[in-house]
Amino acid sequence: MKFEDAVMVMSLRIEVFVADVEASGEFYRRVMAFDELSRQPADGPAQYLWMGRGSARIGIGAGDAAIDPATRHTPRGTEIVLEVDDLEAELARVQETGWPIAAGLQTQPWGLRDFRLHDPDGYYLRITSRRH
Repeated sequence: MKFEDAVMVMSLRIEVFVADVEASGEFYRRVMAFDELSRQPADGPAQYLWMGRGSARIGIGAGDAAIDPATRHTPRGTEIVLEVDDLEAELARVQETGWPIAAGLQTQPWGLRDFRLHDPDGYYLRITSRRH
């Protein structure tokens, strides 16, 4: 395989480490409309959830004492950016859940529109229009 071919097959997923896996899973299901794709263990309280919506994937893991706090903490200066086709409809859907919006719908200097919210552990989510 050539280097150029290897670059073309790259994809991205994120993992967040949280205080309560089930509560975070509920947020991503109810507020962000993600589906639970799998869980570990398969029965009982989850230690890890694999969530998806469209091609977006988020892993949610238990952030406990076994995880090095120097490398596994709520990041500062990081945004989870989720692109949607219909930003107004997405905002209305999130508002219907009653979850607080951190920053309402606005057009950014770079030309895209977005709104922002925090998940239960403080991860910052920016919901934005797709580039056209």
